Amino acid sequence: MTTATVTRGKRVVRALGTGAPVYVLLAVLLAALALTDPGFYEPDRFLSFVKRAAPLVILAAGQYLVIVCGEFDLSVGAIVTAGVVVAAELYGSFPDAPWPLVTAVLLVAGGVAGLVNGLITTALRVPSFITTLGMMLILEGAVFFWTGGSPQGALPAAFRQLGRGAAFGWLPSAVIVCLVAGAAAVLLMRSDFGRTLVATGDSERAAALAGVRVARSRTIAFILSGTAAALAAVLVGGFSGVSAQAGRGYEFEAITAVVLGGVVLGGGRGSVVAAMAGAFSLQALFTLLNLQGVSGALESTVQGCIVIAAVGLGAADWSRLRRRRTNPSGGQPL
Repeated sequence: MTTATVTRGKRVVRALGTGAPVYVLLAVLLAALALTDPGFYEPDRFLSFVKRAAPLVILAAGQYLVIVCGEFDLSVGAIVTAGVVVAAELYGSFPDAPWPLVTAVLLVAGGVAGLVNGLITTALRVPSFITTLGMMLILEGAVFFWTGGSPQGALPAAFRQLGRGAAFGWLPSAVIVCLVAGAAAVLLMRSDFGRTLVATGDSERAAALAGVRVARSRTIAFILSGTAAALAAVLVGGFSGVSAQAGRGYEFEAITAVVLGGVVLGGGRGSVVAAMAGAFSLQALFTLLNLQGVSGALESTVQGCIVIAAVGLGAADWSRLRRRRTNPSGGQPL
């Protein structure tokens, strides 16, 4: 192998950054799907796979914004459920309401939920894990009280177009929404605000001394996470209809996707593209398990193993291990 080849390889690895393992994993999973189901890459079926993954990809992008600045958001699944139920109730009371207006109401409501999370976390100094866990329980309880555990009403076809419709007769609208949301997240992280979020997660004190308004940045991250969850609710409602369990478990899937993407819990390091690749990898893994006849009940077990393994690998002191291998006697390297 020539020196030039090695140099190019190192450049590729540096370009991929901490997300390199998840890109490899995604490629392996997609190859395994092709071997397991030769028809998987037929245009209609592959686009259907992307459509199913779109809500989780959007949630992972929003969760990334919160995690990279050093916080957590456990309320996104409950926001998805509340969004679907609220949309159905709104259409039950106002059946002729235009879908863009209802969608805008949901996005604003999701942003407000994120704002509350952010203010409680930053102003009252309540740990975000507790804050968002409380928000999750509040929303789940409110939905159950409001609907009695059985939501009424239905979502009209116009509203469900984003989740199940297609543009140009072949491209699912959910894929377009996913691409737009992903591009927006990438542009955001390349902006000054994105760099501010990373700096805040890396060292809150250093960021504050550099003039960063830490509380403001983290609050905006929560607002964007809540808005992303509301957008995911529109897709989930369009795809699967009304259910009091529409967003159940999504919060843990989003965190798993972000961790799988190599984003460090505690903030300061990670790529939003890798986080979204983690979401696609998780969806691909679940699809592969389903094709292999593995029970869906094991999905939570798989998620738990991924989180533990990813966090453990991320926390390992590889430099110390390399030093031991280089110098097992503890003295100076030979």
